Amino acid sequence: MTNEQYMQQALQQAKKAFDADEVPVGAIIVLNNTIIAKAHNQVELLNDSTAHAEILALTTAYNFLGSKYLPQATLYITLEPCLMCSGALYWSKIGKIVFGAPDDKNSYRKCCGTSNPFHPKTELVGGILQDECAVLMKDFFKAKR
Repeated sequence: MTNEQYMQQALQQAKKAFDADEVPVGAIIVLNNTIIAKAHNQVELLNDSTAHAEILALTTAYNFLGSKYLPQATLYITLEPCLMCSGALYWSKIGKIVFGAPDDKNSYRKCCGTSNPFHPKTELVGGILQDECAVLMKDFFKAKR
């Protein structure tokens, strides 16, 4: 599958969040061309400010593999990671992060600027299905106003 096809899977997770009145962020983790984890934001459902899609996907992947590191895995996330998730992704040693829409308000860049908060071996790719990911976020917040 291509980056775009995997991001479509992450977008399906984001739509689940949207339908549950959660900020519509979705994530999947892929290892050896197999999706090993799927998650979406569940902050409201779990009453837990740390229940971001990335964190939930990491936990699922760790449990699936019985490992605390994911150096061969790729995370597909519909929104650029926040500082909290960036820290968790650093410690996961994930091999690659592919995100959809940039997040100028809450991404790791707000605190880190151009510094890379991820593991030195982690590859970062942005802008995959950026417009589709951004529209979902805009529609969610437009409905809130």
